[in-house]
Amino acid sequence: MDLKQIKSLIQFISESNISEIRIKIGETKIHIKKKNRIFRKNNSWNPIYPKISSTIPPYDRFTKIEKENKYITIKSPMIGTFYRRTHPDQEPLVKVGDKIKIGTKVGVIEAMKLFNDIESEVNGKLIKILVEDATPVDYDQPLFLLDSNI
Repeated sequence: MDLKQIKSLIQFISESNISEIRIKIGETKIHIKKKNRIFRKNNSWNPIYPKISSTIPPYDRFTKIEKENKYITIKSPMIGTFYRRTHPDQEPLVKVGDKIKIGTKVGVIEAMKLFNDIESEVNGKLIKILVEDATPVDYDQPLFLLDSNI
């Protein structure tokens, strides 16, 4: 697949309702994912544009800010087993009270023997961890609550 075809594919994805696509042609793998929009308190939508990655991208799933407690919820992007640590002998990646920056790894989901990093796409303070370490999670299941007003 040449660069022109990839650009055409990106444009097609950005203009469609498709949020993610993975293509494998021989040894070449392409993964395009539209990042979710984040609903802010001021009721404005902030689109985040698609990116191309040759490796598995960090998976983040955000929902609108919850009306009751004003926190951002990080949700599971897939079905799998959620881990708070990258290795059983290591400390958890994040703890309640930690200040989280964009790109901070907050967890890992194992799906089909592949480990997928979950990285934050917003800055905030970790308020609550909603899932125990080494437990199964469903698609779109809430994992963390972040307070973006720090």
